[in-house]
Amino acid sequence: MRRILLVNGPNLNLLGVREPERYGLTTLPELEALVAGWGDTMGLAVTPFQSNHEGAIIDRLHEGRTEVDGIVINAGALTHYSRALYDALVAVALPAVEVHISNVMTREEWRRHSVTAPACLTTIYGRGIAGYRDAMRALVNLTTAPPQTLGYGAGEDEVMDLRVPDGSGPHPAALFLHGGFWRGEWGRDTIDGLAVDLFERGWLTANAEFRRLDRGGGWPVSGVDVLAAIETLLAHPAVDARRFVVVGHSAGGQLALIAGEAASQAPSLVVALAPITDLAAAHAEGLDGGVVERFIGGTPQSRGAAYDAASPLTTMARPFRRLLVHGDADTVVPPTHSRRYAATAREAALEVHLIEVAGGGHFDLLDPRRPAWVQVCGQLP
Repeated sequence: MRRILLVNGPNLNLLGVREPERYGLTTLPELEALVAGWGDTMGLAVTPFQSNHEGAIIDRLHEGRTEVDGIVINAGALTHYSRALYDALVAVALPAVEVHISNVMTREEWRRHSVTAPACLTTIYGRGIAGYRDAMRALVNLTTAPPQTLGYGAGEDEVMDLRVPDGSGPHPAALFLHGGFWRGEWGRDTIDGLAVDLFERGWLTANAEFRRLDRGGGWPVSGVDVLAAIETLLAHPAVDARRFVVVGHSAGGQLALIAGEAASQAPSLVVALAPITDLAAAHAEGLDGGVVERFIGGTPQSRGAAYDAASPLTTMARPFRRLLVHGDADTVVPPTHSRRYAATAREAALEVHLIEVAGGGHFDLLDPRRPAWVQVCGQLP
């Protein structure tokens, strides 16, 4: 994956002018420059293209068939009705990722359905301009180590991306849980770089999705999904259940620590990267605009028992190994969440290790090239 065709469809030439409260102030030329810069950091050469005409976009996709290795596409409103554009994506047979700036899942009903998504590897939405960066990352990860998508339930979000090393096994296995404050616009692509890295180190990895807010999730549904994913993974014949770990980031760290307490078999290790460990404190801190109240379905005063059940700080009891990693400059989830959890675990004589990353931010922990992840890998069973 070296050459990327960036396609923007109808009305995206008016970025920065059109509904800036929804699409932001970044203009199309500024966006294209940003994407080119992000591509440079990933070793990708990006060729931009924008048109308001369906046929022109299809012609450009056809031309790209022999020019590029992958496609990032925001087809605008064509996303929702252009079967011809779907056919073009299928015909050129290039890996593609669909991206949308706004949160289409919370807008008009017709925007929630994409006819082009089935021709793409995944869809990124609701992350603003940064979604283009994430789309390129997803394209790289999903083509570097193509996974098998395995269902653990009946819903479209009850799935995990499975990567199994060569050889008969059984293999040490890791289940990954992404963050994003349980919001629907944040998905498993955000932690996939770590999953790919650990797979390349010889591990069987499963990057799990779960139901999130605006997609049927919340507490306790999201936690129940994680437990079902663990049971499905442990039943896989290539998994060495004696060397099974759960890795979670942010809200995924909360779900990972809770799952360690409740799964039918305790993991060998839970790795919690910048985890939310105290839901009542997170509510008081107003994290991510008060999202905790939405996740739990009420306030600590009205749903106190649910806050306790969802908080790793108040549920810890099981004797499994815990590894917490937190940047001391994290402004998204305060490092006090990990510090208090580690101190309480030590008081309870539970095995816990806390790594504080000097100058580390919240999202630095998702980069497999950084020393913090190398330290984590050194702690694996």
